Amino acid sequence: MAIQVSTEILEGSVLALLTKEDYYGYAITREAKKVFPISESTMYPILRRLKKEDWLSTYDEAYEGRNRRYYKITDLGKKHLEQIKLNWQDLKAATDAILEGNNEN
Repeated sequence: MAIQVSTEILEGSVLALLTKEDYYGYAITREAKKVFPISESTMYPILRRLKKEDWLSTYDEAYEGRNRRYYKITDLGKKHLEQIKLNWQDLKAATDAILEGNNEN
């Protein structure tokens, strides 16, 4: 994908992923990489920001002698995701109108 993905779209993608189940950080990155060219160095600041805004919570679980930090979407995160979806629909409709030559001046 040659188009730069906005932070809001990445945040929305993470929140949407976490509506299905809780994930640990590397697994979130792995899932996002299936769609976007993203690295762990990009993903972890997004996760920290989402947690700082209380859109995610975390908990640790032992795994093979180490702890894995899992991320869970909060109720505030679900509300934020709905807003991102609305913003996306508006942006998509506006972009489609311009790209398809259907914009009204």
